[in-house]
Amino acid sequence: MTRTPISFSDLRTAAYCPRKCYYQRMLPDEDREPPPDVEAIRALATRYDELLEASPGALSEEPIAVPSVRYRDRLAATRERLEGKDHWERLSEPVDRAVFATGRHCRGIVHKVLADPLEPALISSGEPPETGVWKSQSVHAVAAAKALAWEQQVSVERAWLEYPAYGVIRAIDLTTRRKAQYRSALRAVRELDGPPGRTNNRSKCESCEFATECGVKTRTLRSLLGFG
Repeated sequence: MTRTPISFSDLRTAAYCPRKCYYQRMLPDEDREPPPDVEAIRALATRYDELLEASPGALSEEPIAVPSVRYRDRLAATRERLEGKDHWERLSEPVDRAVFATGRHCRGIVHKVLADPLEPALISSGEPPETGVWKSQSVHAVAAAKALAWEQQVSVERAWLEYPAYGVIRAIDLTTRRKAQYRSALRAVRELDGPPGRTNNRSKCESCEFATECGVKTRTLRSLLGFG
């Protein structure tokens, strides 16, 4: 039986919280599009060299998440680290952008496609963790790599995560553990014939837009401060 490939966004959300993925899939397509501020941040990843030459005043007008001087220093350090291994040019001038890739099990937009070797780069509008990348982003990266590998019939062993609002770029190897997390998310999405159990990690619920539908009880600021 041929199965419809799962979207990258569903896999990413399921890796974070399968129940959230269930409610998200109930939304109409137009309500699942990223907001304009996300696109503005992603656009920064096409202008790194320009941003490095910008004045602090000009940078302060951009959708960056840290003070302009710190941002430029951080981005300069990122360039220096990547230039030594010839990755900066590959990321700044990829062979293709916004490519819709369809693999055997998943499909979606790959923000940048790098060559020699073939690798996907994904652009996050959020903040990077202290080290590495978030689990949901790791699953997304594996999905993008597998889709490209399936289409072009080559092995893909690494992916990139860019956090342009913070001037951070990180590479991840597609380890056995990361691939296992991807397969787990794939199974979770395929089994969504009803709302799965609620997550035990209630910190994920605090900012979730589906908290009301989910019925989870989140703690108020008053209770967190010990007044309730």
